[in-house]
Amino acid sequence: MPTRKNNKVSSLRMRLMFGAAVTVSLFMLALFPALKQVFTVALEESIEQRLAADASALISAARIINGQLRMPEKLPDEEFDILPAQQTGMIYDNKSNLLWRSSSSKKIKLNYQPKYDGRGHEFLRGTDTDGREYFIYDVEVDLLRGKSADFSIVTMQPVSDYKVMYASLRQQLYVWLSFALLLLLGFLWLGLGWGVRSLRGLSAELDEVETGKRTALSDEHPRELLRLTRSLNRLLESERQQSERYRHSLDDLAHSLKTPLAVLQGVGEVLSVNPDNSEQVHTLQGQVNRMSQQISYQLQRASLRKSGLLRYQVKLKPLLESLLGALDKVYRDKGVVVTQNFAEELRVPVEQGALLELLGNVLENAYRLCLSEVRIRACVTAAGCELIVEDDGPGVPMHQRERILQRGERLDTQYPGQGIGTAVVKDIIDSYGGQLFVDDSDLGGAQFRIVFPLNK
Repeated sequence: MPTRKNNKVSSLRMRLMFGAAVTVSLFMLALFPALKQVFTVALEESIEQRLAADASALISAARIINGQLRMPEKLPDEEFDILPAQQTGMIYDNKSNLLWRSSSSKKIKLNYQPKYDGRGHEFLRGTDTDGREYFIYDVEVDLLRGKSADFSIVTMQPVSDYKVMYASLRQQLYVWLSFALLLLLGFLWLGLGWGVRSLRGLSAELDEVETGKRTALSDEHPRELLRLTRSLNRLLESERQQSERYRHSLDDLAHSLKTPLAVLQGVGEVLSVNPDNSEQVHTLQGQVNRMSQQISYQLQRASLRKSGLLRYQVKLKPLLESLLGALDKVYRDKGVVVTQNFAEELRVPVEQGALLELLGNVLENAYRLCLSEVRIRACVTAAGCELIVEDDGPGVPMHQRERILQRGERLDTQYPGQGIGTAVVKDIIDSYGGQLFVDDSDLGGAQFRIVFPLNK
C-alpha cells in the first residue's frame, strides 16, 4: 500500500502559502535597498536644506563696508549656547581666497577650494586631513544688500552627526518591513484559506460519495471546478451502470450454465441405472460437481470486486449476528459456544456483501472443525482493522498453512467440497489491500487473523 505523505507537504494551501511567502520575501528583500536609498536621499536633502539655511544666515549677517566684507564678531550660535547646533562656515572671494571663517571651523583642516564659476550652488562631500567626512554646501553670491559682490559662502556639517540618525532610520526600516511582511503573510494565509474553502467543500462531498451518503457531487462550486465535478459525476454514473451490467451478465451466465449442468446431471442419473456404467457415471458426476463449484467460485469472485471510487464502513455486530444465527441452526447438534469481543459500534472498511461472504466462509470452517468453542475478536489498531476468528479444533500444521490458501487445496477430506472457500476469502482480502495470517490459537486450534487497511 502506498504511504500517505505528510499533510503539510501535500496541502494545496501550504504549497500556495509557501510560494507566496517566498515571492513576498524576495520582494521585500528587493524593496529594502530601494527604500534605504529613498531614506538616504531624503536625509541628504534635509541636510542640504539645513546647510542652505546656515548659508542664508551668514549672508544675512554679512556687510560690505568700503568694498570690504565685514562680519559680526560673534555669530548667534556663539553668542547663545542654547542653540541646537553650531554654524560652521567660511567665506571666499572669487579667486578662492579665504576671507572669513567661523570660530567653529578653525579646528577643521578641510582642503576645500570653492570655484566661483557661476553654477549658483553645490552640495557635496569632503574629507579633512584627519579622515573625517563632511557635508559641504557652497553657494555663490554676486549681490549683497544691493551692492555688487562676488563671494562663495561655504557651510558644512560632519557626516558623523547624522550616522546615529541614519542607523536609527535603517533599524526602523528593518522593523517596519518585518512587521509588514508578517502582516502580509497573515492576510495571505486568510485569503488562501478563503480561496481553498471550495476545495474543502468538494473534498467533503467526495467523502460522502465514498461512504455512500450521496450519489453524486453537487453543482454548488466555483465554475473553475464545475468541469471536474461533472466529470466525476459521469465517472460515478458510468461505474454504477457498468456494475449493474456486470451483475446482470453474471446472472445471465449463471442461468445459462444451470441448464447444461442439469442436463448432464440427468444424463448421469439415467446412465447410473446400468451397473456397467458406474465408473463413467462417477467420473461424470464428479466433473459436473467440480464445474458447478468452479463456476460458483468465479461468480463470487467477480461479484465481490471492490469499487475503485467508493469506500465502505460496515457495522460488524448486526452482520455477525445474522451469520451466527444461521450457523447455529446448521450445527445445532454440535452446540458450539461462541465468544465475541469487540466494540459495539466497530465498523469494517469492506463492502457488506464481500464481508458477508468472507466471514461466512471463515466461520463455517470454524464451526465445522471446532470441538465446541469458537472465539471472535475485532479491534482497530495502527496497522488497520483486525478480525480474528479462533477455534479449538485440530488446527493447521505449520508446513501446510500456505497450501490451504491456494484454490482447490483442502486438509479435511472427510467433508465434501472443492476447497474454494478459503481461496474466495483470500481473493476478497487481497482486493481490499488486506492481509491474512494463519497461526495457532491458545484454544488449541487455528487462528485466522485478517487485517484491513483503514480508509483515509
